[in-house]
Amino acid sequence: MRIAEVETFIVGNPPPAFGGRYFLFVKLTTDDGVVGYGEGYGATFRPHVMAAAIEDLADHLLVGEEPFGIERFWRRAYGRGFTQRPDTTLQAATSALEIACWDLIGKALDQPIHQLLGGRVHDALRAYTYLYPEPGDQTDVYLDPELAAVRAGEELGRGFTAVKFDPAGPYTAMGGHQPSLDRIDLSVRFVAAIREAVGTRADLLFGTHGQFTSSGAIRLARQLEPYDPLWFEEPVPPDNIPEMARVAHQTSIPIAAGERLTTKAEFARVLEAGAASILQPNLGRSGGLLEAKKIAGLAEAFGAQIAPHCYCGPIVAAANAQLAATSPNFLILECIREFSGFHAEILRSPLQVEDGHLLVPRAPGLGVELDEDVARAHPYTGDETHLTMADDPIDVADR
Repeated sequence: MRIAEVETFIVGNPPPAFGGRYFLFVKLTTDDGVVGYGEGYGATFRPHVMAAAIEDLADHLLVGEEPFGIERFWRRAYGRGFTQRPDTTLQAATSALEIACWDLIGKALDQPIHQLLGGRVHDALRAYTYLYPEPGDQTDVYLDPELAAVRAGEELGRGFTAVKFDPAGPYTAMGGHQPSLDRIDLSVRFVAAIREAVGTRADLLFGTHGQFTSSGAIRLARQLEPYDPLWFEEPVPPDNIPEMARVAHQTSIPIAAGERLTTKAEFARVLEAGAASILQPNLGRSGGLLEAKKIAGLAEAFGAQIAPHCYCGPIVAAANAQLAATSPNFLILECIREFSGFHAEILRSPLQVEDGHLLVPRAPGLGVELDEDVARAHPYTGDETHLTMADDPIDVADR
């Protein structure tokens, strides 16, 4: 059983486009006709470049090889071009292909991936969702605490026991910056309104995305503490681990981080510094399933937990589930609503969310199959990266 063909799909995510502008999938086919799927969470280059990177890596290191050589493939990819260091673009390509190899292995052995990673310790996985806008909204849910509180109640009605939101302001490549007083005020009113609406029935996940200086993040965190969020996410830019540790040491709110990190090396630095106690690897970027299993093991040794990130497509979501099912220190994972809409349409058998929990897929491999007809019918025709931030500093008037 050797890998014979590689094909990529750049799939446009139709409005409302929850999960990003497009999804980047890869398909590996073996010489005996078995098919495996993977997904890359690559935001650094435009999608056609990322697709070419995946194909180039596969042509060099996987075509003609057995899919079982996961460790060998990963190490060869990690050192490719005489690099041997964390690289988000390379790891997005590596992750997509590594996940597809695991899908092939599971199908060849007629086992779900979690059975091959140590066995299932969870049957259903606690999940959270962002608060999202709805058609007909008269205001922006991220600027209207009262509407956000209503939306949080609706998500509880769907069974979720945790909701995430990010009212703290814009993102800039020139960050971090100090939060403005009006954004601090909005954030506090946001958390207060949602806490009043849900009481102790749900955890509140306060999302930021590296916007702030450590001093600014501490100012904000101290005003949020009375409402007891489950976490304060990525308070400073992800490359500044010592300052993230400074925030962690000066607030009672647990720090969560990791969606923009890759490989066990970067996650190890976070743990060693005490910068976060909740790790959020995105398996389409962090290095794939085996690397994420190693990251989870490191976290377990430090008394930390994992909360897999998924602001992308359902193949990564399925990989997250396979990892989480095997992890004693699993806390919660990200769902995009109930993975309904296009996330369901693009799979032959959609992921199942019941009472706020993602059910662990039991079919061989990832447990899901890409519907290639749907993927081909929705090509991405834009020319942007998966996510963007402002290229210029944040003006006080725009905060």
